[in-house]
Amino acid sequence: MNFLTTISVRAFSTCLLAFLLVAKTMFAADWPIWGGNGSRNMVSFEKGINLDFDPGRMDEDEVVDMKTTKNIKWIAKLGSQAYGNVTVADGRVYAGTNNESPRDPAKKGDRGIVMCFDEKTGKLNWQLVIPKLGAGKVSDWEYIGICSSPAIEGNRAYIVTNKCEVVCVDVEGLKNGNEGPFKSEAKYVNPKGQSAPLQENLDADLIWKYDMRDELGVFPHNVTSSSAVIVGDFLFVATSNGVDWSHTNIPAPLSPCWIALDKKTGELVGEDGSGAGKDALHAAWSSLTYGKAGDKDVLIWGGTDGFCYGYSSKPEEDDEGYDVFNPIWKVDCNEPHYRKDKNGKKVPYATPPGPSELIGTPVLYEGKVYAAIGQDPEHGDGVGRLTCIDAATGKVVWKYTEVGRTISTVSVADDLVYIAEYAGIVHCLDANTGKLYWKHDSFSRIWGSTLVVDGKVLLGNEDGDLIILDHGKKKPKVKTVDMGAPVYSSPVVANGVLYVATQTHLYAIGK
Repeated sequence: MNFLTTISVRAFSTCLLAFLLVAKTMFAADWPIWGGNGSRNMVSFEKGINLDFDPGRMDEDEVVDMKTTKNIKWIAKLGSQAYGNVTVADGRVYAGTNNESPRDPAKKGDRGIVMCFDEKTGKLNWQLVIPKLGAGKVSDWEYIGICSSPAIEGNRAYIVTNKCEVVCVDVEGLKNGNEGPFKSEAKYVNPKGQSAPLQENLDADLIWKYDMRDELGVFPHNVTSSSAVIVGDFLFVATSNGVDWSHTNIPAPLSPCWIALDKKTGELVGEDGSGAGKDALHAAWSSLTYGKAGDKDVLIWGGTDGFCYGYSSKPEEDDEGYDVFNPIWKVDCNEPHYRKDKNGKKVPYATPPGPSELIGTPVLYEGKVYAAIGQDPEHGDGVGRLTCIDAATGKVVWKYTEVGRTISTVSVADDLVYIAEYAGIVHCLDANTGKLYWKHDSFSRIWGSTLVVDGKVLLGNEDGDLIILDHGKKKPKVKTVDMGAPVYSSPVVANGVLYVATQTHLYAIGK
């Protein structure tokens, strides 16, 4: 081989390698909010995701021996419960949990915790420590921690806390100083009677805080759960307003079920005008969805009254001078006999044949909304329904009633819709007609949502299995990976890495 030939071969090899690297990373992307983007559709377009892995073995102190793992980049210890789904942006990974494995010995006890990790190494960058409301199970259930996903944009993270607050924090933590108008971090992180000092290399830097209880009279039921969506300068969050301990009384029926805040200042710029709060079945937990319906922008919300609502993305001033978002359509996602029996008698809530609210987030896909009803898992199994709605008109395209209650968000890919019901059964339907293609029973409760990625459908269950199904119309081959602890959150893929959070650990999976 002569010199020129050698140079040519080397050049070709270099170009080929560059092409392969570009091809592999072409679809790589962050996952900055719950659902990836405003459509909330749990689908990733990344390729080459490594599903040949072993999470390793854990000792009695809940430490994983990395020598027993396979294709695990890093593992981070969480608390004892983790319901806050992972988001990933700009080299940082965020997860919600509780404080049962305190990272700061001076800040012990029951708290809500948001952890921010380095995307490459899993090192803890900082944590937001949030005291409890002190209302017990009624409004801030013990040891639940954070049940929401942080929404990330630029150098800001927006978080709905267990205290029914919306907070904006600096993604750098306190490492770059105490920025913004909020300067009371030390007071914020300490319950009454405690005075643990701030740690510059560990604590979060709050920019602003909006207290929905103080400002709006909201009564959060059990927990505050909502993952923000960002639209321009607006930040949309649900309030978790609902019933009290009796499940029959609504303490704040006129308080909004969701609000819009100025993302820069935290000021209220509008609120839900549906009036759904006065008919609340349980709590306003469903997060908002945003996207296009034809040539118009539309907001979608799954109501605590069992209706799905569509709104314009801009508020209007009402007769009293308040800025409200009025529905342009509403659809009852319950069958009539879920609400009243054949004799016209009201069917009691929290019974198997009774009506349900929407807890999972509605998904927007190609001009259609996919919304499913469900209840708090404490209420057990019951009748469900998945409804496909025209996002522009509110017309019901089809409905599927052969499904139980769900607290999951659906995935829609290649005109197939996947829905996991709480009872543990996964359904695959035609997204245009609602025709059933197949069902798979995982024989365990499912709390999280399906994720479609690289020809597979992934989800976790209460037994601690990560279930891997083939994406498609045919009955799938099924693989399970024992993660060693219940998986209540949803798997996420970002920048070539699969993230699976169990109740106690966050696994970053990839070569």
